[in-house]
Amino acid sequence: MATRALILIEDGNRLSNGPLFVQAARRLGLHPTILSANPAQYDYVAEEDIQAVRVDTESLDALIRECSRLSVTYDIAGITSAAESFYAMAGRLSRHFNLPGPNPASVERCCDKFAQRRLLATAGVPMPAYRLASDQTEVERHAAEVGLPVILKPAEGRGSSGVRLCRNFDELAEHTAYLLGGKHVWQCSPRILVEEFAEGLHYCVDIMGNEVVGISHIDFGPLPHFVYHQVTYPAVLDSDKYDSIVDVSLNCLRTLGLGWGATCIELRWTERGPVVIEVNPRLGGGTAPQLVQLAYGVDLVTEHIKLVIGDEWNLCRKHSHTAAVRFLVPERDGFLDCIDGQSQSAAVPGVAEVRVYVEAKTSLVRKGDYRDCIGYVIATSSSHDQTEIILQHAVDLISFSITPFSGKRIGGASSV
Repeated sequence: MATRALILIEDGNRLSNGPLFVQAARRLGLHPTILSANPAQYDYVAEEDIQAVRVDTESLDALIRECSRLSVTYDIAGITSAAESFYAMAGRLSRHFNLPGPNPASVERCCDKFAQRRLLATAGVPMPAYRLASDQTEVERHAAEVGLPVILKPAEGRGSSGVRLCRNFDELAEHTAYLLGGKHVWQCSPRILVEEFAEGLHYCVDIMGNEVVGISHIDFGPLPHFVYHQVTYPAVLDSDKYDSIVDVSLNCLRTLGLGWGATCIELRWTERGPVVIEVNPRLGGGTAPQLVQLAYGVDLVTEHIKLVIGDEWNLCRKHSHTAAVRFLVPERDGFLDCIDGQSQSAAVPGVAEVRVYVEAKTSLVRKGDYRDCIGYVIATSSSHDQTEIILQHAVDLISFSITPFSGKRIGGASSV
C-alpha cells in the first residue's frame, strides 16, 4: 500500500503555522510534502527532514503536473496550505484531484477586503464606513466623507502590513505617499481602503465549519499602527455579547460562502455592538492554534488536516483554561546588542513557550506590522487573573538592549 501524503503549498511568514502542519500530519501517519517556489526559505524543512519540491506555486498547471508525478509514488490524501495567499490555490488543486477543500472562489473574494466588504454590506453585517481609493486625491476626498480619523489599508494583504490610523490630513498624506510611493510591496494594482476607525475592544472568533471554537481578546501596541501586543483566550464576555458576536460571525460565513474548514473573524465591540473588521478564510495565524489548544484542549491544526483528508474531526473541548501570549516588540530602531532571560522565563511555572526570532547584533527596523515582533511568551493557568500574573512575570525576566543607529546604547523593555 502506498504511503499517504499530505501536500502543503508554500508557508506564510515567520508567524505562520507550517511546522505545526508538518507535526500534525506525521502524528496522523501522513507523509508531509511541501511544494514551494523556494523551499530553502523555510528553515524547518531541513531541520525536520521534510520532503520539499521546487515548483512554480503560482501556476495551477505546474502544481497539477507535480502532484500527478507524486501520485505515482504516494497516495495523496489531501492538499492544503498554511499560507492565506495560497489557500485558494490549494482549493483549486484539491478540486482537480477530487479531494476535500475550500471553495476557491469564496476564498479569493474574501481575500479582497473591498469585495468582502461589499458582500457583507448586502447582508446588513455591521461594518465601519469605507471607501476604495487608487490615488491621493481619492484618498483625501473619501477621508473627508468618512470623517477623520480614518484607517488606511491595502485592499489585499495580511499581518497589518501597510495599515495605519491617520488622525489628520498630514498623517493621511504621509501614509498615502508611503503606500503609493514604492515603499509598500503590493500584491496587485494599488487599491487603498479608507475606513472609519471603529473604536472598542478587539476580538477574534475562531470557527471550524459552522462551529465557533473560541473567541479571543486582542490588545494592540501604541497607535497609529496595529501591532499585536497580547492575545488572550477566552475573551471575557457576558452571554449577550457572546451570542451577538456569534450571530454576526455566522452571518459572515453565510454571506461569503464560507463554512468549510477554518475561518477567523476579527471585530470590535463598539457603541453599536459588534462591528466586523475583517473575515479571514483560513486557520488563525501566529500562536492562535497553540492558544486554542491550551485554553480548550482542541488541536485546530490536526482537526483541520482531518477534514482535508476526509476524516471526521472532533471539536469537543477537553478543558477550560485561560491562555495568553505577549509579543516581544522593540520600542525603537537600532542594533540589538543582546537579549537575555529566555531560559529563566521559560522556567516559570505556567509558561508554555518562549520563542525569540532574532539574535544579538541584528539590525532592527520597525515596519508597523507583524514584522516588528521579535518573539513571544505564552502562559496558561486555570484563571484569567493568574495567567496575567504568570505572563507578566515571565516577560519581565526577558531584557534586551538596543543601540540606536545614532550610536547611543539604550536598554529596552521587552514587551511593548
